[in-house]
This record gives sequence, C-alpha cells and structure tokens, in this order.
Amino acid sequence: MKLIVGLGNPGYEYVYTRHNIGWLIVDHISTLKNAPSPSKKFGGEFWMTGTSRGTALLKPHTWMNLSGASVREVFDFYKMDTEDVLIVCDDAALPFGKLRLRAKGTAGGHNGLASVIGALGTLEVPRLRVGVGNKPESGNMRNWVLGHFADENRNELPVLLDKAAEAALLWAEEGIEKAMNVANIKKATSVL
Repeated sequence: MKLIVGLGNPGYEYVYTRHNIGWLIVDHISTLKNAPSPSKKFGGEFWMTGTSRGTALLKPHTWMNLSGASVREVFDFYKMDTEDVLIVCDDAALPFGKLRLRAKGTAGGHNGLASVIGALGTLEVPRLRVGVGNKPESGNMRNWVLGHFADENRNELPVLLDKAAEAALLWAEEGIEKAMNVANIKKATSVL
C-alpha cells in the first residue's frame, strides 16, 4: 500500500491558507479518483482511492506540528515501509507553483514535516514540497503560511492542484524516480 499524506490544520479559518496546501491536494486527489467519503480514524480523515495498487489518503487532524502522530498510526497499522509514505506540504522557500519531490532529507524548518520525521524515526521519508511563495522581507513566517493565497495565486491554484496531484499519483503508481523526473523539472503552472 502507498500512503499520500497532506499536511494542514483543522478549522474553517485555515481551509485556503498556504499551510493547508497539502490538504487541498489530498482533497483534489480524492475527487480525481472518485474516492468514497473518508473515515474518521488514525487521528484524521483516511480513505482508500480505489486504485488497483491500494493507495490511501490521509489528512491528519492533529494540527500541523503534531502530524507525525497520525501518520505513525497508519504506518504501524498497515506495517508500512517509509518509502511507501509520501508527505505533501507547503514550502515558503519555493516560488508559488514550483514542486520539489525528494526521497529523503531534513525538515528544512517545516514543523509538520519535522513531526513526521520524528515519529517515523528517519529522514528517509519521501516528500512533495509545494511552493507557496516567499514571505515578504518584512513579514512574519507564521503570518505568511497561515495567510490566504493572493488573488493572482488563487487563479493559478487549480493548475497547481492538478500538477501536484499528478506528481503524487505518479509516485504511488510508478515510483519516486519517475515522479521526480516529471515533478522537479518545471514550475507546476506550466505543462509538465
């Protein structure tokens, strides 16, 4: 089984914030795959997409900084390997729309990713970082990631969701190398 985890925060006020791009992408994948309604378990929303390879989706409801607890529950229940878990999260160091897929690495200052790495006990956790744009020089990082998308970014969001979902599903169905070759090439708002 493959598990695609979208990181985010519960609560209506966070729905369209930069920090919740992982949740938006997982919701988009569930729509693309005509997945049934999610179950409330593993500390979040969990569902199978119905694909032949057994891809599951997870939106932890443990708050961003405690996401690892929810991921660990699924990981242990299904006796998974870390290479079979993809974390989808925002990255304020990448321009809006740029995707960066990696097989392993540090959290890079992302508290949700740090929580997952800590819970699984390894840096070898695949992750799809989704560029939400750099914060203004005078801005506060917390306010930036918890802020809503600017109008011009909101208009580009459907294309970004399509490209990120495509990359995540390619990872699940054909492996990380093939997905990296596609996702890491160009900005997500251009044709991959």
